[in-house]
Amino acid sequence: MQEILTVNNLSKTFKLSKKQQKSKNINQAYIKAVDNISFTAYKGEVFGFVGPNGAGKTTTMRMLATLINPDSGDASVGGYSIKNEPRSVRGNIGFLTNELKLDEYFTPSYHFDFFCEMYGIDKNTAKERKELLFKKFGIDKFAHVKTANLSQGMKQKTSLAVSIAHDPPIIIFDEPTNGLDIITAKVVTDFLSELKRNGKSIILSTHIFSLIENLCDRVGIIIDGKMVACAPASEIAGDKTFEERFFEIYNETTGDAV
Repeated sequence: MQEILTVNNLSKTFKLSKKQQKSKNINQAYIKAVDNISFTAYKGEVFGFVGPNGAGKTTTMRMLATLINPDSGDASVGGYSIKNEPRSVRGNIGFLTNELKLDEYFTPSYHFDFFCEMYGIDKNTAKERKELLFKKFGIDKFAHVKTANLSQGMKQKTSLAVSIAHDPPIIIFDEPTNGLDIITAKVVTDFLSELKRNGKSIILSTHIFSLIENLCDRVGIIIDGKMVACAPASEIAGDKTFEERFFEIYNETTGDAV
């Protein structure tokens, strides 16, 4: 199998304000969000991250997308270093996160055109991509409606379309179905399956165990910034459900009973 993503000893520490320390009920100025994580993902597979809130999933994905720099370690994304070749990494990935906020004043059509221009996509190709994706997600009927007047589901679908406007080979999605109704969530998960069939390489974080079991080729469990398991979901689960085994691993790792 061809390696599409190689992560070597990534670490990231954040400084906490007094307010953050109080909200987390801790008495320390720094917190290690990601602690020496290493793993490999392969071309054409879906690699899933699962873990509790604050485990380090989003921080890891933001480093892979070159939105933040690691304190130490490096990763090769599509053959490019996130530390030394961030522009090349960005040109080869689509990145979707709940932190992606569309400008409320502009329309889906404007957002899509803007990102296509930013990626240097010619107008004919951009038009074809817009027609394809807007029809697939039902955005075409709302293409010229201001984002402020769209439903949450339509905003999410617009964000997804914008994130893959340039048809990237590698897609990094952080909780793509979070906060969506069941119909919109199914549209998104069906599209992920389609991307997989089309040979795209997908890095995905989710809290939905059925999505992990049904879509992901391999899974990395992250707890307290560390990768505590990395294997196919069925291999991790053994003779149990993945959900049962996940909570066993969580209890064994943290000493907490869930």
